[in-house]
Amino acid sequence: MSSIYITQLNNNGITEDLTESIKIKKIDANGNLLQKAQNGSTSSFASTSSGDEDIISTSESKTDENEDSEVRDILELKTRYNDGTVKLRNPNIELMDQDILYHLALGSGSHDLEEMFGDVKFVCMGGTPKRMEDFAHFIMDEIGYKIPPGTQLQDISAFSYRYSMYKVGPVLSISHGMGVPSLGILLHEIIKLMYHAKCKDPVFIRIGTCGGIGIEGGTVIVSNEGVDGQLRSVHEMTILGKQVYRPAKLDQKLVREFVSLVDPTQDAYETVCGKTMCTNDFYEGQGRLDGAFCDFSEKDKMDYLEKCRDFGVVNIEMESTIFSALTHHAGIKAAIVCVALLNRLNGDQVCAPKEVMMEWQKRPQILVSRFIKKRLAQQGRLGKLNSGSIKSPRRFKLVQQESEAHE
Repeated sequence: MSSIYITQLNNNGITEDLTESIKIKKIDANGNLLQKAQNGSTSSFASTSSGDEDIISTSESKTDENEDSEVRDILELKTRYNDGTVKLRNPNIELMDQDILYHLALGSGSHDLEEMFGDVKFVCMGGTPKRMEDFAHFIMDEIGYKIPPGTQLQDISAFSYRYSMYKVGPVLSISHGMGVPSLGILLHEIIKLMYHAKCKDPVFIRIGTCGGIGIEGGTVIVSNEGVDGQLRSVHEMTILGKQVYRPAKLDQKLVREFVSLVDPTQDAYETVCGKTMCTNDFYEGQGRLDGAFCDFSEKDKMDYLEKCRDFGVVNIEMESTIFSALTHHAGIKAAIVCVALLNRLNGDQVCAPKEVMMEWQKRPQILVSRFIKKRLAQQGRLGKLNSGSIKSPRRFKLVQQESEAHE
């Protein structure tokens, strides 16, 4: 039985020294976890259930590149069908009569999801409905996409009253709200949407704003890893009363591809690449002194931010770990591109004029559009506008009512 080494967080998580708190594990070709037992100079492996423990892939050192590749191959077996379409890691979905994505006001029984979304290659997400509506119009112009005369872009999820979603050919532009819970709900339903629509190898991209650490406002950041407030590269969650740690990993080839698209001759601003810290709060969790509560000193705050910078963190926001962890768990390649609104080493409040911040927010969109145009040129396709089709008017109405009931 072929197997490879991977790493896993211990029960206490990763603390100051990452290398000392990582235990070596092994998995077989089916992705099952094997427990390593030390017996003097020999080692033996006993099979354990991978359902109780989430796996952290190997470190990013060059010596581990082959092992990382094997881990990705095993993950792909669990998250892709042979034709490249998305495979869910939940057998329950296949047994359901229909799957209501009620936060999106869509359903597998009421909508022809494959007809509506089967050509999607890029899923772009950002915080606010207005920003993602603007991005939809921006990317439509960038890729030269034409909609029929007399029509306009429509918010597909308007009846959900939660998220906004626009489709521009092979591009989805979706608002995810603010913070881990809101984005987590959306990711579950969007990943299921990719499955029902039989999308092949979609790329997920988060386009956001953030606070910089040691970088000035207007700087664009391409994330290479997500870390939490304890500088652990994981997303921690409680499932059935148990703590589960999922690796907050981003596809490094995708990271390098985004960095390669930076054009100093056109970009009158700096673009950097580094770790992104995700917190569960805008104020205390990010060490701000201007919240309703503050039980630490300015020195405490500065010591913490300096520690983060020394660790390689270049920006702080509230979504990176859940975004990178769930996309990695789903085997979906993903990237995060943000713009800093301020340097947190210089203060806590966002003071830039509104018109300046609006221009800054366009900067990551420009980099994302370069990526999409490059990929579309390689694929030789732009797609066609699909207004969607409703298979069952009665079920369509039920989906709308279900969505409204959960408002």
